[in-house]
Amino acid sequence: MKLTIALAAVAAATLTSGIATAGTMADIQARGKLNCGVTGGQAGFSAPDASGVWHGMDVDYCRAIAAAVLKDPNAVNFIPTTGQTRFTALASGEIDILSRTTTWTFSRDVDLKFTFAGVNYYDGQAFMVPKSLGIKSAKDLDGATVCIQTGTTTELNLAEYFRKNNMKYEPVPVENNADVQQKYLAGGCDVYTSDGSDLASTRSSFKNPEHHIILPEVISKEPLGPLVRQGDDQWADVARWTLNALISAEELGITAENVEKLSAGSDNPDVNRLLGKEDKLGEMLGLDAEWAKRAIAAEGNYGEIFARNLGDKTPIALPRGLNAVWTDGGLMYGLPLR
Repeated sequence: MKLTIALAAVAAATLTSGIATAGTMADIQARGKLNCGVTGGQAGFSAPDASGVWHGMDVDYCRAIAAAVLKDPNAVNFIPTTGQTRFTALASGEIDILSRTTTWTFSRDVDLKFTFAGVNYYDGQAFMVPKSLGIKSAKDLDGATVCIQTGTTTELNLAEYFRKNNMKYEPVPVENNADVQQKYLAGGCDVYTSDGSDLASTRSSFKNPEHHIILPEVISKEPLGPLVRQGDDQWADVARWTLNALISAEELGITAENVEKLSAGSDNPDVNRLLGKEDKLGEMLGLDAEWAKRAIAAEGNYGEIFARNLGDKTPIALPRGLNAVWTDGGLMYGLPLR
């Protein structure tokens, strides 16, 4: 019921906001800032540090867009949203783009009238439990109390998984990651279920992360990505091709460190096209020739962004897995820049 109400609120916001969906990029340029919707605090994806500086994979993506469009990666207002408020914030025009570990689904695309720019993290729903419970498999969770964030795909996935396996559970609804941590660590639920990356992020913030395990079962497909309102193809193209520029840069070996040197010219025509030395890709987007060069220089290519925020040298320590580029056995695949 809560999810249905939330979807209705988004539809109402879309119909009554009165904002013009076309011209988003012009509005951003006139404002001088990109309004980027993020989570309130999910380490590795979007969270402020003690000084109020935002960090994370979704944060770096918005900085790349700001660099491409405004020529300044720091020209971003990061606006925290919850699972319940994120879609209304986007539909109403409060934010220009939602970069918040959001699963690309049929209803969000077709019914809510959003356009996904692509997938920046392939994920799946999993379960985390205290080691002290002695649970080794999700099949052992019959009768458990389960903490779950409201307004997310995990609610339906959880219900379907337990029904298919003839198990019962008691949901413990929470609104955001901070509430989940407090409830779970206080023993308010036996299990926390969310995307596997979210569980790893949450566990990394615990005082004793080794006291908690993520069970092996992955019960859903969760392709996460940034999204914009439908009706403004130019802005959707900028969002889509900025993401692809970061992925293509990793494939081509373009990094934050060498992008300036390579932008002077390369023997590889793909590098030249991406960095504005050949063709007129920027002009087609309504940007200048160096839009992608700035996006890459801001925070690095996709692989650099992943390693800095989620990789094996971070507390979250997630493997690349499906999020490796296709030449390394993953699903990340930069679209042809032609």
